[in-house]
Amino acid sequence: MKVLICDKTEAEAIEKMRAAGLTVDVRDDITPEELPAVLPNYDGCVVRSRTKIRQPLIDQCPNLKVIVRGGVGLDNIDADYARAKGITVLNTPRASSASVAELAIGFMFALARSLYQATATMKAEKWEKKRFEGEELGGKTLGLIGVGNIGREVARRAAALGMTVIAYDPYVSPQDVPEVRLVSLNELLERSDYISLHLPKTAETTNMIGAEQFARMKDGVRLINCARGGIVDENALYDALVSGKVAGAALDVFAEEPPSDWRLVKLDNVICSPHIGASTKEAQQRVGAEVAEKLIEFARAHGLC
Repeated sequence: MKVLICDKTEAEAIEKMRAAGLTVDVRDDITPEELPAVLPNYDGCVVRSRTKIRQPLIDQCPNLKVIVRGGVGLDNIDADYARAKGITVLNTPRASSASVAELAIGFMFALARSLYQATATMKAEKWEKKRFEGEELGGKTLGLIGVGNIGREVARRAAALGMTVIAYDPYVSPQDVPEVRLVSLNELLERSDYISLHLPKTAETTNMIGAEQFARMKDGVRLINCARGGIVDENALYDALVSGKVAGAALDVFAEEPPSDWRLVKLDNVICSPHIGASTKEAQQRVGAEVAEKLIEFARAHGLC
């Protein structure tokens, strides 16, 4: 089976695939313009978040049998269309869970203690000790929107800090997540001191947190989004941050990446990062290993290696 690696993948994982008998070509700098001429020659491909596999490209690849996304979300792949064409679409949902969860918890600490603002004033040679009275996370209520693999990892860490954890997720039942109490979305919005998003971007979840939802939140709530850009209406978030309804936001993801409108991230009560939730050495190793395992398993099951 011929496999094209379209995005950065651990060298150890690539060698493991080759040792199993797969023909693996690495083009982790391939451009969208080059893909239509190259990908039709392959049975499988590996992508991360950079490369997009959309319907027009799928239609040009009659030999394509499997797409593996190294990561959680599939929003850069027209997955339903690919499956309808007989192409298997796989991802690595657990490999980066701990890393994303740790970033979300780190963001909570940074918001609670104004670490970004305090660092900025120190770099400006200012000593503004009285300005930065923060708060403890212990005793606060964390509302998780989405309690899949990552949400559950966040819940465990937050509970260890002494936070009360509630969650909204219409796709799980109480017995699935005994570590949290499931509530309605409105109850979560009204009760939470911190709200952290851990759900995929779909037609259903696009802009699900907008002006109406912000109005229901506590005054001074803090919002963390390490899930996907576009779940939060960024214009509504901007207004809520400017008005003080939302005391602070921590964002790893954006509706447009990189943003063309930077006004949201330039607000003093926003801390942010360039979609680095899974960017740890440990997560990258686990992602690569899981990509290799899934491709090898697929090839063996279909007699392709």
